[in-house]
Amino acid sequence: MLGQAKSSPETANYLAYILSDGPLLKELGLDSADKILVRSSAAINLKNTIRAYSKTYPETNLVYVRSLVLAALQDSASQIRSFAGSVISEIVQRGGILSWPELLPELLALAGNDTSSVSAETQEGAMSALAKICEDNKQSLDRDYNGQRPLVIIIPKLLDITSSPNSKVRSFALACINVFLPQSSPAVVTSLEIILARLFHLANDPSDSVRRNVCRSFTHLVDVEPGRIRPHMSGLVDFFVLQQRNTDDPDLALDAAEFWLCVGENKQLCQSLAPYLDKIVPVLLESMVYEEEDILRLEAEAEDADQEDRAEDLKPQFATTKNPRLAKNSRVATNGAAARGSQFDRADDDLSEGEIEENEEGNAAGLEERWNLRKCSAAALDVLASNFHEQVFAITLPFLNENLRHHDWPIREAAVLAVGAVADGCMEVVTPHLPDLIPYLLSFLDDREPTIRLITCWALGRYSSWASNLQNPSARHCYFEPMMEGILNRMLDKSKKVQEAAASAFANLEEKATKGLTPYCGPIIRQFVQCFSRYKDRNMFILYDCVQTLAEHVGPALAQQELIDMLMPAIIQRWSKVSDRSQEIFPLLECLSYVATALGDAFAPFAMGVFPRCIRIIHQCLEEYVMCINNEALDKPNKDFLVTSLDLMSAVIQALRPEKGGELVQNSQPRFFDLLLFCMEDSSNDVRQSSYALLGDCAVNIFEHLQPFLPTIIPALIQQLDLDKMKDQDIESGFSVMNNACWSCGEIAMGEKVGMGPYVEQIYQRLLSIISNPEVPTSVNENAVIALGRLGIHCSPTLAPHLGEFAKTFLHIIGPVEYTDEKAHAFLGFNRIVERNPQAMEDCLIDYFKASAAYARHSNSEFNDADLAGSFQRNLLGYKNLIPDFEPFLLQLPERDINKLRGSFNI
Repeated sequence: MLGQAKSSPETANYLAYILSDGPLLKELGLDSADKILVRSSAAINLKNTIRAYSKTYPETNLVYVRSLVLAALQDSASQIRSFAGSVISEIVQRGGILSWPELLPELLALAGNDTSSVSAETQEGAMSALAKICEDNKQSLDRDYNGQRPLVIIIPKLLDITSSPNSKVRSFALACINVFLPQSSPAVVTSLEIILARLFHLANDPSDSVRRNVCRSFTHLVDVEPGRIRPHMSGLVDFFVLQQRNTDDPDLALDAAEFWLCVGENKQLCQSLAPYLDKIVPVLLESMVYEEEDILRLEAEAEDADQEDRAEDLKPQFATTKNPRLAKNSRVATNGAAARGSQFDRADDDLSEGEIEENEEGNAAGLEERWNLRKCSAAALDVLASNFHEQVFAITLPFLNENLRHHDWPIREAAVLAVGAVADGCMEVVTPHLPDLIPYLLSFLDDREPTIRLITCWALGRYSSWASNLQNPSARHCYFEPMMEGILNRMLDKSKKVQEAAASAFANLEEKATKGLTPYCGPIIRQFVQCFSRYKDRNMFILYDCVQTLAEHVGPALAQQELIDMLMPAIIQRWSKVSDRSQEIFPLLECLSYVATALGDAFAPFAMGVFPRCIRIIHQCLEEYVMCINNEALDKPNKDFLVTSLDLMSAVIQALRPEKGGELVQNSQPRFFDLLLFCMEDSSNDVRQSSYALLGDCAVNIFEHLQPFLPTIIPALIQQLDLDKMKDQDIESGFSVMNNACWSCGEIAMGEKVGMGPYVEQIYQRLLSIISNPEVPTSVNENAVIALGRLGIHCSPTLAPHLGEFAKTFLHIIGPVEYTDEKAHAFLGFNRIVERNPQAMEDCLIDYFKASAAYARHSNSEFNDADLAGSFQRNLLGYKNLIPDFEPFLLQLPERDINKLRGSFNI
């Protein structure tokens, strides 16, 4: 009944009546505050009702609602005017611009006070509504409607309104223009000179809100019209420096700081800042000190390492998308560093209406996570250092010398932040100072202020590359080992935030040191084990990153029994505590994937428990998905449960000896390959990408267990190779799926041999369409030609008649591919096809001879295969006998290739 009531047009009428303060509301006896609350609630409900049902309303009802909502823009209460603007924008979104043609002219007239009798409140209400309409409908306002674009009319009128005596109206008008600046639409481009003139005039506006929008306008113009910004850079530098030093309005200062970041990242404009760095860098350094309110909050925080995390402290977790399989015999690992935070990562500020940032809800981590002036200034300093190097460091050095020893910890903290911010861009000029600076920073790891310890961990992580690359044993002992030990010790800090920063810094050090950590695996793992016993839920995620990064870089060195006996009980104990439905399972499964790969067959004792649980998680997820299809009221399961479980099973099957991996698959309930087939046909590209990676791993490692299921699996594989079924909106991830499908197809062909016969024609047509499409990425093409070549090893009679269709493309694509077993297999199959139809090579015979010479060069060093060499020789000698004027033909090749062919193949 409630649903029927909401869908009734009369409901919208009633809600609009309440919003507009209809006369009957007076009879309720509400005070002004309660009445505002009731009317606001009506507005929210009206907006939601329009969103859901407005397309079913008769025009008479819509006319009534529009009139009342438009009248509410003139209300004396700013809250009501704002809600009315939201409802108007929703009506336009649902019905389109043409559904209310008189709206925009009327709003522009009210906002511009065209009659000279419009109240200030009504002007503000109209302009607020226009701002919402522009934001929500920016694409449709720039479309052509019967030869007219609304934006052509709107932009000039908005420019006029920026001269309004009402500062709120001026600010709203400029905010509307800012919506369209990034689009570079014709209406904006033709008005750019006027826009610039207005911006320079408004730069002196007394209103902070107006100047804030001026800052945003210039920042947009940096991206879309940098050439118009460059001549004015001197004046702009003075303006933005002044705005960033505005201590009364932190939002204005932040918008000003964004300008430096944007210009610094713009290749056309960046160098134009060089003459002004002595003005810019000091204001950035000043802005990197915590604000007073934040300082008080930080000083009030107590040690919390022993406190359990609240549910709201835990961020949502997502599976890491794996890189697609490349055309070589190695697995490509995802860069774990991508998941790690930075002291100046930009926050996503595209919040939906009513959505609240975590820190607004009192999240303890909000201060560190929100994008603010301090972080923006540090990010801008980082960008400028990367462009101007010594010049930036020379300006920064006096600040460091003065403040690294400052008695006030917030000043000291800002200096450490600056040290880290210039690390990448100024490494060469900073390096001579590091033998003194690093020990001094290490002393800060014991500072009484947790915030100093936190920022020091981050800064040391930024210099871990320098320490990791020290070759002199004495230097490593003096700098690398203390850095590693200091960060490791802070991973057990009494502050959770310091623990997190230390773990993140150590993961960065692992990335830089790689195999150089091998001698230190013992103490590192001992510290990790203590962390497993003491960390609360939130910091477990970054600890998993540390473990998997170590496993990725030291690899088999981790497979020593002493290390296994330390590490694995800690991981398995945590594994037993985490439920199948917990989001913590995602990073844990990913971590175990890297550990399994590093341990190899030594992972077998743990696989007996891990593998069946992955099967269970996948089965549960698939069952829930089927249930939600049949019942729309149920929530769809998170597909990341599938992705991470599939990836871990891939790692296990690769790590174990074939007989052990086969036993795990054979004993799976439900049947392993039945579940895999479901996942191969899932709607999610991420799920299918992992599924086809697992399929290929099964073909490589446990083919005898896969083979009985091929009659059902290969048709699904063929469907995946269809380019026409790829959705445009998911094209990037779709190609990653196709990449893995091509790779697995080639691996199956190697195992099934002549059994591929019934499928060759279909597979060939799909692979041909892939390699013939110029839009297909290189990696997909490489895997496609390798699969095609591998099919030719045992099915050359079927493919030989098609040789003329694909030979030239095949040779072009496979040429740059690294010589591996996969490339050798592809050429062996291709040679067998050529041997059956040599005449088809007429258009690309020179290319074939060049490819043969290239193989001969590699076969003497990194690659040698007798069967492949024999196939090349048979074909080349065959062509020598077929071509009447063979010597003149051969002279078309470079002399180096001719000599190689003669020496290797006796032609």
